[in-house]
Amino acid sequence: MTAQHPETQQPHLPPAPQLQPGRLPGQPAAASPAGLDGDAGPASPAGPAAALLQVRAEVAKAVVGQDATVTGLLVALLAGGHVLLEGVPGVAKTLLVRALSTALDLDMKRVQFTPDLMPGDITGSLVYDAHTAGFTFREGPVFTNILLADEINRTPPKTQAALLEAMEEHQVSVDGVSRKLPAPFLVAATQNPVEYEGTYPLPEAQLDRFLLKLTMELPEREEEIEVIRRHSLGFDPQDLHAAGVRAVAGAADLAQAREAAARVSVAAEVLAYVVDLARATRTAPSFQLGVSPRGATALLKCARAYAWLCGRSFVTPDDVKALALPALRHRVSLRPEAEMDGVSADGVLLSILGTVPVPR
Repeated sequence: MTAQHPETQQPHLPPAPQLQPGRLPGQPAAASPAGLDGDAGPASPAGPAAALLQVRAEVAKAVVGQDATVTGLLVALLAGGHVLLEGVPGVAKTLLVRALSTALDLDMKRVQFTPDLMPGDITGSLVYDAHTAGFTFREGPVFTNILLADEINRTPPKTQAALLEAMEEHQVSVDGVSRKLPAPFLVAATQNPVEYEGTYPLPEAQLDRFLLKLTMELPEREEEIEVIRRHSLGFDPQDLHAAGVRAVAGAADLAQAREAAARVSVAAEVLAYVVDLARATRTAPSFQLGVSPRGATALLKCARAYAWLCGRSFVTPDDVKALALPALRHRVSLRPEAEMDGVSADGVLLSILGTVPVPR
């Protein structure tokens, strides 16, 4: 297995289709959902699918050119997982998560991860109450709907591991007592590339808890011009309401959407395709660690959520391809000699996508 890209178009996570007037995404033009008139012009949002698709338009009022990243975050919310956002400083990772929580009308708390941050600063701790002469639990910032773990790789592994139980079990245990976290619950962790000074690479056990790893690239020239233009007109990143970002969906929409996404069917051939991709990573010469069965399950969950977001009741191989890189890139490990040769995990995964037979 080499790291050279196959002679096919690179699979990526495209934005979900735009909401069309009078119909939900993925439906034929002649069909319209109950309660909508396809001839009546632009329709108001109907149901959780329409509401979630409008979230992208709201986020775009504050963040330019990140539709695919927003789609990835919505996929994670639908699949009940967490997201690792990687990018150099200044590409609007924090602003993106803040805008998403505003558009979804969800509670959000932000933690700036630093080298001196303690586990109790995240999960909460017991504090002595002089009035009752006893200890009471003071909730940490993890008790929220969306936890923005800013620059998670700036803090040591002990504090990073404090999120493990919260991410996996959606609960926090302190002094032998387990406390449930609110629903929905999403950890959106940002990190700068590990080659930057003063970072601690996330351990494999922590990385595996993230459903998706999304990379935020520097904007294209036209997108950067638009960013600068907005700032020249007085855009304030701290005032999303002034930018026009409004809530268009909520926790109830997400709950209904999750139930609907769980009913998306998966053919036996597509299931086998997911397994074949995972198994191919375990035999790739450039990898010293391939994708585990948990990773294959994560890819399937993402593909189902994405298929539903696109308006389909079944998963296609293209759904699997679209989510393969963000769902698997952080679950593999390159051999040292491959890294020295300039091989990337994405490059090897692309080769695997180009060689594993696709079901027809």
